[in-house]
Amino acid sequence: VVVVVVIVVVVIVTVVVHGPRQGPQPSATMAQPAGYFTDEYGRPFIVLREQQAKARLRGIEAMKANLLAAQSVTNTLRSSLGPKGMDKMLVSSDGDVTITNDGATILQRMDVDHQIGKLLVDLSQSQDNEVGDGTTGVVVLAGALLSEAEKLLDRGLHPVRIAEGFEHAADVAVEHLRTIATQVEFSAEEKSFLVDTAQTTLSSKIINVHKRKMAQIAVDAVLAVSDLEHHDTRFDLISVQGKAGGRLEETELIRGVVIDKEMSHPQMPKVIEDARILILTCPFEPPKPKTKHKLDITSRDAYERLHQREQDYFTEMVAQCKASGANLIICQWGFDDEANHLLLQNDLPAVRWVGGVEIERIAIATGARIVPRFSEVSADKLGRAGRVREVAFGTTKERMIVIEDCAESSAVTVLVRGGNRMIVDEADRSLHDAMCVVRNLIRDNRIVYGGGSAEVACGLAVAAYADASVSGVEQYAIRAFADALEDVAFALAENSGLDPIAEVTRVKSEQVATGNPRLGVDCMQTGTRDMREQHVFETLSSKVQQLQLATQLCRLVLKIDDVVLEGNYS
Repeated sequence: VVVVVVIVVVVIVTVVVHGPRQGPQPSATMAQPAGYFTDEYGRPFIVLREQQAKARLRGIEAMKANLLAAQSVTNTLRSSLGPKGMDKMLVSSDGDVTITNDGATILQRMDVDHQIGKLLVDLSQSQDNEVGDGTTGVVVLAGALLSEAEKLLDRGLHPVRIAEGFEHAADVAVEHLRTIATQVEFSAEEKSFLVDTAQTTLSSKIINVHKRKMAQIAVDAVLAVSDLEHHDTRFDLISVQGKAGGRLEETELIRGVVIDKEMSHPQMPKVIEDARILILTCPFEPPKPKTKHKLDITSRDAYERLHQREQDYFTEMVAQCKASGANLIICQWGFDDEANHLLLQNDLPAVRWVGGVEIERIAIATGARIVPRFSEVSADKLGRAGRVREVAFGTTKERMIVIEDCAESSAVTVLVRGGNRMIVDEADRSLHDAMCVVRNLIRDNRIVYGGGSAEVACGLAVAAYADASVSGVEQYAIRAFADALEDVAFALAENSGLDPIAEVTRVKSEQVATGNPRLGVDCMQTGTRDMREQHVFETLSSKVQQLQLATQLCRLVLKIDDVVLEGNYS
């Protein structure tokens, strides 16, 4: 009896909810490809189109997908920020291994397929090309801005209003940066500020154990090619050459040009004093016809005449070089053993297969004119150098040519040593960043303090501006920008093993209480949060560039509301 009663109740409820059945209902296979359906028993269900089959994203869905793609890229770099940041190992398809924490290098060698991810790669590359430092920080800041923008989108704010609010807040932050910036004075003799700023850049690199010496090398290299009176630097006169083997502390600055070549003959002199250098871009060989040709030699006399004519060509070439007064020949092309033997017999040391870029640097440094043909060789086209020597490394056969005391220019070369190729390459990238920072400081001698102090100070200024001067929806975006600035300090604290919430809260409260914008995250646990006492400096131009580039990228991403793949418009 109980079973019968339950069945009757279930039937009554079904009729009340779904109504009386009017024959069989259409099945899911007979229905539309997407939407609301009921099965043969009247039970409702929803069929969703497979997400991977969608070729087009519109509206808020497109914005959310773009923000998610950007945040996935920025999260990769977040752990590499700061002096305690972690390195990344990048393995190419060929098996080449790169270990670095340089943001531009990591993104450049990552296989990023998403279009928004590629925009972040370009963002980091732009920071590297324009400033040379801050490539990781600009990506972390952009990721924080996009994360805050996603929260505002969830609250119903229009993306255009968010982008406008971010731009307004960026202007306030840049203006505050210029207010708290400190102008430093330095000269060729007093360069402690330059060295301290270069050390700040090198603190997060793999060579930070020898950061004092490396910073000194970077400063000396840049000052050697700079005009402090006109705030100009000829960066193209600085070359960095790496040679695996030896220790990292054996890295040295050479006042001259270094090329990774050796003398063309082992019996040629290894040291040349008062060098008169002839630079050739034509090969040591007989002239060849431009068209296809065929030569038939039918007798011994014809072969001997041909051989003698070839010998005359070589002899004439060597005689022209000797008559010009040159005692060193640098050739862009190669020459065979016969020409090499003639050069040795005529006491003319030579270096062959020198690249075009190195040829130009040698010409600029020594004052030589590049000679394209032997008929133009003359004494007035020779370059001058005080000393040219061939340097050997270790027990291997690797050698390099060093050209010192160049006559016309103060070109310098940094010779980087290291235990293996990976360390040499990372030291090369690190020294490049440090030299770029020194160059920027020569152009604009204003600095801000690191350790997240500048970002926290700007965040407080932006939040105060939002409370005092802005009303309406835009206030939410400006406050979100202030929160995003503090994310840089959070990342520094996290990577240093500190409690990020407690550390950043203490920094903010102390800055508000004391009005000191130099207080930042004590990543090195020195006992003080004053970045001036820790000698942690950054150039103002780098910080301004980071804020502007990150804000521009965020606006660009927020303005995208439709993603259309080529050939797919459905």
